[in-house]
Amino acid sequence: MKFPATIFPLILFSTSAALQAQNWSGRWMERVSATQAAQPHWVTPVVTVTPRLEQEFRFDTFHQETATGNVTNLDGGKGLELIPTHNTELLINLPPYLLHQNPKTPDGIGDVSFTLKYRFFSRNEENGAAIVTGFVGGSIPTGTYKNGSNSAVVTPTLAGGKGWRRFDVQSTLGGTFPVNSVKALGRTIVSNNAIQVHAMRKLWPEVEVNSTFWKGGANDGRKQTFVTPGVVLGRFPIHRRVAFVAGAGFQVAATHFSQYNHAFIGTLRVPF
Repeated sequence: MKFPATIFPLILFSTSAALQAQNWSGRWMERVSATQAAQPHWVTPVVTVTPRLEQEFRFDTFHQETATGNVTNLDGGKGLELIPTHNTELLINLPPYLLHQNPKTPDGIGDVSFTLKYRFFSRNEENGAAIVTGFVGGSIPTGTYKNGSNSAVVTPTLAGGKGWRRFDVQSTLGGTFPVNSVKALGRTIVSNNAIQVHAMRKLWPEVEVNSTFWKGGANDGRKQTFVTPGVVLGRFPIHRRVAFVAGAGFQVAATHFSQYNHAFIGTLRVPF
């Protein structure tokens, strides 16, 4: 049986492409391992965005109880997190889907968002357990039936963390700046602080304080703060670099004004 003369170049091309892809993915994972080895090995809190660089897929769920009806947020605006270069992380977040118990409010998708992290300073546990990172986030008004903003929003943030043996603190301070409709939406300053304890090998109990301050818009001059006790479990190995992490938290309003009374938060992550 004779093979067509063109089959051999095709085999060589396919083999070469497969080897190049394997080498490319191998170099990517080596870079990820080196980048993460230079930072503290804490887990990401339930609410606070970690200053650490992660590579994972994440899915969150929020169930908020409000005076006008409960709201369930599927996905929580999370998604794929990648480390494309040393000291950087790119978050490509899927739009959440919002379910409303209020029959006057239609269900629908929220806004697409993304975040770019740049790590300015990092020390792992052997060298002081500290990290400082800057974020630039953005969202696009893709929400349906008023389930998102009516403007694109830019969110610059500064984040840091420090560890002491089994304890660590991770904090962020940022603002949200609408591209348009500023008078209607206003601007906010958002602060998140998480205190974690590495209680057991895969058990991380925590307490977070999450605050928002409004300047302009319908909530001008108002402030809301939630206290969020929670726990994160993991990392549980699955195969080679792939692992599984789960967590949960319960937000309780600590200020007279709050956009919702309290909320249950669940988070699932697959680091790789």
